[in-house]
Amino acid sequence: MKFYNIPPLFRFFAGSRLKWRVPGNEKKIYLTFDDGPHPEATPAVLSILAEHGIPATFFCVGENVVKHPVVYNQILKEGHQTGNHTFHHLNGWNTDTAVYEADIARCREVVDSGLFRPPYGRIKKQQSRIVSKEYTIVLWSALAGDFDPDCDADDCLKRILRYTRPGSIIVLHDNIKTIEKVKQILPAYIRHCKMKGYTFEVIKPDLFQKV
Repeated sequence: MKFYNIPPLFRFFAGSRLKWRVPGNEKKIYLTFDDGPHPEATPAVLSILAEHGIPATFFCVGENVVKHPVVYNQILKEGHQTGNHTFHHLNGWNTDTAVYEADIARCREVVDSGLFRPPYGRIKKQQSRIVSKEYTIVLWSALAGDFDPDCDADDCLKRILRYTRPGSIIVLHDNIKTIEKVKQILPAYIRHCKMKGYTFEVIKPDLFQKV
């Protein structure tokens, strides 16, 4: 089951350790990208962001950072935020908690950040208790679904526009499977949101302190 927008009841039972949006009524949006860095996809995303003067937050897979350190450094050099997305892109539901914790720690060796996003959004309660002691666990307000072969770029764009609100956290992906869609979705989304009076910011742990 894919939750493109997390139902309020699910959020309630998931608990306060998981952050789904940034609190407040300011018209700010938080663009995030998962699974990079990738030597083709990530620079393409960075180019679009630079063209529009938009900052974003990249949740990086540790093994990809090791493979592509120049691209990772480009993310930081251009003023974007990064977050931990495990070293091996592990599904927490299918992973022993000790193994999961060790994989996050290994990613931290190459991604110095207090932000964490569980791959697939799947994390056990025991894992979230442990991880939240050192990280802010960031989920999402709207998942574009750019990874879904049954969704074209227009479908993905309509979905995130439908769920965009003040404080929304939006998820796209900077990997080779999604980049052609993202190159269509991202500029259109930015232009629409700017027209509606929204601004864009990076995610920082202290944004959630009032939750």
